[in-house]
Amino acid sequence: MLERYYFRPDTIDRIRTSWLGEPIERYVAWLAENGYAARNVFYRVPILRHFAEFSKARGAQRYEDLPILVTPFAAAWEAAHGRNCKSEQARKKVADTARNAVEQMPRLVLKGFVGTGRKHWAREPFADSAPGFFDYLRQERGLRETSVVHYRHYLQRFEKYLSRNELAGLHELSPVLLSGYVVESSRSMCHSERQALCSTLRVFIRYLWRTQLIPRDLSDTIEPPKTYRLAKIPRSITWDEVRRMLAAVDRRTHTGKRDYAILLLLITYGLRAREVAELTLDNVDWTRERLLIPERKAGHSTAYPLSSMVGQSIIDYVQVLPKTEDRHLFFGSMAPYRPYTHNAIASRVTHYLHRAVFRSPAPDRTRYGIHASNASWIPALR
Repeated sequence: MLERYYFRPDTIDRIRTSWLGEPIERYVAWLAENGYAARNVFYRVPILRHFAEFSKARGAQRYEDLPILVTPFAAAWEAAHGRNCKSEQARKKVADTARNAVEQMPRLVLKGFVGTGRKHWAREPFADSAPGFFDYLRQERGLRETSVVHYRHYLQRFEKYLSRNELAGLHELSPVLLSGYVVESSRSMCHSERQALCSTLRVFIRYLWRTQLIPRDLSDTIEPPKTYRLAKIPRSITWDEVRRMLAAVDRRTHTGKRDYAILLLLITYGLRAREVAELTLDNVDWTRERLLIPERKAGHSTAYPLSSMVGQSIIDYVQVLPKTEDRHLFFGSMAPYRPYTHNAIASRVTHYLHRAVFRSPAPDRTRYGIHASNASWIPALR
C-alpha cells in the first residue's frame, strides 16, 4: 500500500524499518479504504514516524505502551511546531492534529483502545443512589438511546447541583431544592429546553418514589414553563421561499446532489429528519414506485408513492455514493464515510434557510431551521 503513495524506495524503507512500520502501513491501508485523500497520508505518516522515534526514546517496546505516550507526544509536537502560532486556539489545533493521527493508528492494533478524541460516558448519573433508572428508561419505557442521552445530560447537571448543596442522600430531596435547580438552570435555557428539563425531573422523581428511594412523590412540585394558547403555532416558509432554497443548492457537487435529495424528501413527504437519516437503499421500491418509511413514531411504517422528482434526485445522488457496503442512503461528504445523522440533516437545512431565505440573525434566540425530529417548516403540511 505504501507504494501507492511513495515512489522513492528509501522513503518506503524508512517507514517499514521503524518499529511501528507494520501498524503505520496498516493505518495507510485503512485511510485508503475509508476514502481519505492522499494529502492525509502525506501529512500524517511523518507525524507517525516522529511518534515512533518519540515512543522508542521513552522505552516503549510493545504496542500496549503507546496510549500513555499520546498526550506527551502531542504536547511535544505543539511545542516544536506551534511556536509561530498567533493564538492559543491555533496552537491547540497543532496538538490536536498530532493527537488524532497517533490515536487513530493504535485503534487498529490495540483491541478496546478508545482515545480522547470523543467524550465517552464513564458512568451514568446517580449510578450509586438510583442504579436502575437508566435500565428502566431503556427496557420499561423503551426509549431510544438518543433520548436516554438527554436524560443523562439533565440529570448530570442535577447531580452536580445536589453535590454543591451537600445533599446527604436522595431521601432529603425537597420542593425547595427542586425549584431552586429549575430556576438556576432555566436562566440559560430556551423554552423547549426548560420544558425538557422539567419533564426529565418529573420522570426521575416518580421513579424514585415508585422504588421507595424517597418518602413521597415530589413530581407535582416541579412546575413546567408556562405556555399560552396559540403561542407555539408551527411556522412555515412560503412556496416561493422553498423554491429559492432549492435553487441555492449547487447540484453539480456530490454534497449538493445529496442535500437536494434530502430537501426534496423533507418538502414532498413531510418526513422527520430522523426518518430521512435512517433511509436505506432497500426503502426505495423502484419496481412499484414506492418509498417505504419504516419505524415511524409508535412503531408504524408508511409507504408513499415515489415522486418522479424525488426519484430522479435519489438516482443522481446514488451515482456518486461513496464505495461502502453500508446500505444507508445518505452519507457524510468527508472520509471516513459514515451514515448521515438527523442532527447533520437539520444543520444542512438551517444552512440553506440562512443562505436563501433568512439572511439576517433571528431575534430573541429564535433559530431558523427544521426541528431535529419534525419537518415543521414545510408549507405543504399547512
